[in-house]
Amino acid sequence: MRSRDDRPLDPDANSSVDAHLRETFVESQQVYRGRFLDVRRDQVRLPDGSTAHREYIVHPGAVMIVPILDDGRLIVERQYRYPVARVMLEFPAGKLETGEPPLECAMRELAEETGYRAAEWARAGILHNAIAYSTEGIEVWFARGLTPGPTALDVGEFVDVDVATLESLEGAAHDGSLTDVKTLVGLLWLRHWREGRWSVIWTTPEPLLPAGA
Repeated sequence: MRSRDDRPLDPDANSSVDAHLRETFVESQQVYRGRFLDVRRDQVRLPDGSTAHREYIVHPGAVMIVPILDDGRLIVERQYRYPVARVMLEFPAGKLETGEPPLECAMRELAEETGYRAAEWARAGILHNAIAYSTEGIEVWFARGLTPGPTALDVGEFVDVDVATLESLEGAAHDGSLTDVKTLVGLLWLRHWREGRWSVIWTTPEPLLPAGA
């Protein structure tokens, strides 16, 4: 059995507002640990005092980048996703390395997957894409002031990089050819920002050093 100490902290865990809904951790068992997946089976105490089990995946978190060209078009990717057995249209994204700040991860993933580097960055927010069975949170970042360069894909990673307008991506969402949840949320944030309903704060971070520098 394992404790819950290595799981992300809930900042609202001590709030009394939702006490009648909360489940209390009792103990945890690691069911499977692979290179990527960490599967747990926890026993919890329910609000009525009974117990139940919860199976879920512990995930280190990820970032997604909405890369904006000077003419307003967007950088997107197409890659095959094995679990759903189809090529998916997505914004660039990637998993956080241990101890890696989200902005550094976003800068690294954008450069590695698309070859683009951005002069300015803005954090839009965070989304939880699989709340029923994963701890994963994905930070959404906007990037602009893009300059092209070489990609540095991982071994076994195959990605096509393309450009699209916001309107064409929204059309793809409407007709069902774009179904990736993080990309859909990115489009929502982008539309609200462009139309002045949601604000972001732009920063100019120091460029990442090339690998091995």
